[in-house]
Amino acid sequence: MENELFPADFEKRVKNDAFLGEELLRALNTAAPVSIRLNPLKNFELDSGFQAISWCENAFYLKERPIFTLDPLFHAGAYYSQEAGSMMLEKVLKQLELPENPVILDLCAAPGGKSTLIASFLDQHGLLVSNEVIQARAKILKENLAKWGYGNTVVSNSDPKDFQRLPNFFDCIVIDAPCSGEGMFRKDPAARGEWSEANVDLCAGRQKRIVMDVWESLRPGGFLIYSTCTFNTQENEENVRWFTEQLDCEIVPLDFSPFKNDREETGAYALPNLVDTEGFYIAVLQKSPDSFRPAKFKAGNQLKTVRDISFLENYTDTRDKTILEWNNILFSVPQRFTAEIREIHQQLRIQKLGTELGTAIRGELQPDQALALSVDCRYPQRIELSKDQALHYLKGETFDLEGERGYQLVTYQNVPLGWIKHLGNRFNNLYPKEWRIRMRIE
Repeated sequence: MENELFPADFEKRVKNDAFLGEELLRALNTAAPVSIRLNPLKNFELDSGFQAISWCENAFYLKERPIFTLDPLFHAGAYYSQEAGSMMLEKVLKQLELPENPVILDLCAAPGGKSTLIASFLDQHGLLVSNEVIQARAKILKENLAKWGYGNTVVSNSDPKDFQRLPNFFDCIVIDAPCSGEGMFRKDPAARGEWSEANVDLCAGRQKRIVMDVWESLRPGGFLIYSTCTFNTQENEENVRWFTEQLDCEIVPLDFSPFKNDREETGAYALPNLVDTEGFYIAVLQKSPDSFRPAKFKAGNQLKTVRDISFLENYTDTRDKTILEWNNILFSVPQRFTAEIREIHQQLRIQKLGTELGTAIRGELQPDQALALSVDCRYPQRIELSKDQALHYLKGETFDLEGERGYQLVTYQNVPLGWIKHLGNRFNNLYPKEWRIRMRIE
């Protein structure tokens, strides 16, 4: 990547900005690091010798970029490949005075890196609503959260303004706003060709609209975490200052080390010339406790509560759970948030509710893939696969495999991958078609 060209206006901006300088340009022409975050509730440990990321638990730099598609553990949700700078979110969340069981919204959530991080931070407490306005990306978000396996998550496919129907609802809102993507220049040189001064202006205006659209859904005293993957003041410091002028809120001072405080001491940057990251900006606003508006909270009744759940005991842990039925599909959701989930379901376009268990047919469960990957799955009939078998399973293929008749949970290194239905001398591969590996396996 050495000596890759930058857009002339971007290069001029950076060179004339004493906060950034030519050191940033040089760093953007070096290879981007590869980093992952482990799922602490999946039975998987990384080999020794990898460098830990100091600002995020269970996070490591890899020595080189593997072909993630050819690792069954990647498909099983044992880890997530995420840019190290954006993992600063965990450091921020740990410093906020949140309730014991907070309700958090990740507004611009696809493909799911920050949502899986928030889910791990919550550790099965509280409730996470992950939203993506673009439907195709919302499906990817649903897939990645299903693989992560936490049952206290909801995925919606709604416009930010739709959240005005949920006033004073969230304790914390995370907005990783669509931006001009300057932080992507290190990993993706093609992003440089998409940059322009006009696009920076467009993004800054869009970011303002997004925050204003969703602001009423933040409870009084709640926190809004604003982030981008860009370096300019328009989308970062200037926008944060504008929010404080337009909204009843204050900037929250935090410890952002080892990152660099921004130009106005309102937030912080992950700059690739200072920390081994791509590029990231973050700041936190707290809504005034006095900015209360009455909420019209009325739980919806479109979801049927399933009372007889004895047939599920062999499949999943149902303690402190409510089992709901929607369109003949069963879902497990946290009991403490049943009313809130009903309201969310009534007000938003929903892609995922808690853990999708499957369909009940004549008192028997036809299990869903999400149940196989759930951290609450307790199904005892399991078959361990070799790596070669696991990859062919993930391609949707069948092969010789001994086992008892009926549903079997197939695993790799004791981490569940999905379901098969064993027929005695053969089996039906139940791995979802839309999730299957399409690349060639040598």
